[in-house]
Order: sequence, then structure tokens, then C-alpha cells
Amino acid sequence: MPPLPPERRSPWFRRLPPASRQPAQAAPQGGLPPGRLLPPALLALWGLVLMFSSLSGRLDLLLHPAFHGLVAAAGLALLALAVVVLLRGDGVRGRIPLPWLLCGVLGVLVLALPPDPSFTVLASNRPAGLPDPPRLAFILPPEQRSLSEWVRLLRSRPDPALYNGQAVRISGFVLPVPGGQPLLARLQVRCCLADATPMGLPVAWPADFRPEANAWLAIEGRMGTTSLEGESTSVVLPATIRPIPRPRRPLEP
Repeated sequence: MPPLPPERRSPWFRRLPPASRQPAQAAPQGGLPPGRLLPPALLALWGLVLMFSSLSGRLDLLLHPAFHGLVAAAGLALLALAVVVLLRGDGVRGRIPLPWLLCGVLGVLVLALPPDPSFTVLASNRPAGLPDPPRLAFILPPEQRSLSEWVRLLRSRPDPALYNGQAVRISGFVLPVPGGQPLLARLQVRCCLADATPMGLPVAWPADFRPEANAWLAIEGRMGTTSLEGESTSVVLPATIRPIPRPRRPLEP
């Protein structure tokens, strides 16, 4: 039977847009479409990134310990949100946006590649300073003072005669100083590496020892005095120097 000419067709049929006259496509079989799975998958991925970073100790290299629990809670919230989005059926229709794919690739890379910051490079690009007041470091036995406590104490009471001959047992990384001897240093953080402040102690390095930048060392010895720019200042006189692995929590609160 030949088709009817346009003037004899039903007015309702003529008003329909061309797309509505096409036969309906069958829904994809075999499970949920990728566009529906992508949003909850990305939320779950980044939730796992935050949870894994909190539990594996990666945050110890990047963030003040006081904020670790907040990161873990954010990871749990993202996992719960992923379940809600999946049950609601929210998804992406049509072509998947490129930023979404890049977000997924970035999350996988964060899981696969652990952070390995260079404390020497970071310290050399941060202004020196120690705003916190001393925290009872003076009444601690000298051998129990950490490097940061020694620095606070020497800045609050800079008389070298008060500490001459006292025992020293400290650890830190080697921080090169342009035009001077390397320091044994630590990084103090209030929040994260973005606000890290370097603090270091001068060391009278033995003539046969060459400290390598960014190497972690443990030093035992005594506090002595030396002349720096015409002024007497305290300096660590090492008796033993031994290399150590980077501590699990290298940042000083």
C-alpha cells in the first residue's frame, strides 16, 4: 500500500517531531549502564583514597596529626554518598565528560603512587621562624629534648653558657645552608606542608664526614659553643652519627 501524501495524513501525526516517529530503542541488557555507575564509582574511589591515606600512614608525611580523623571521616562520608547515588540511579546520560574520566585516573594514581616529599627542597623554600613559645623544655633532662625543643629553648634563652656540656640526643634531616655548614633540621607544621616552618641546629661536623642533603641522621653528643659572625652561639658536638630511615611521623607539631 503506497504511503499517504502529507496533505492526507492525520494532523496529530504531522505535528510529531521526526525523533518521536523513530522506533523506541531497547534498554541495554546485562546490568547497569556505565553512565549510571560512573558517579558512585568516582565517589567511592575518592572515599577509598582518603580512608587508605588515613590508615596507611601517608598523611603523616603531609598533614598535622590533629586532622587525620577529619580526613578519615570525609572518606566515610564519600563512601556513604556513593551508596546513596547508586540507589537513586543518578548518572550521566550520553557521552561521559572528560573531566570525570580524568578524576578517576587521578584517584588511581594517588592510590598507586605514595607521596615522597623532599624535606630539604621544601625547607629551603620556606621562611625560617619558630612562633611557638618554649614548652617546658628547660626542665626536661637534656638527653630527652627533641630537636624542636632544643631550638625553642635556644631561642628563648640564647646564652650558650647555660647549655655548654649538656648531653644531646636528636634526629633530623640534613639541611644545606648556602655559604655555611649544613644544619640538622626538622619541619614544624600547624596544618600541613603548605605552612611548614624549618627549624635547625648547627652541628660541628667531623672532618671525615660529609652530610648528604635530605639524609636522616641520629646524633648523640654534647652541646658546645662556637663563634658565628663574631657572636658566641651553641653548636652540637657529635660523638656518634648514624644514618636512620625517615621516621613514620617526620613532621613536628
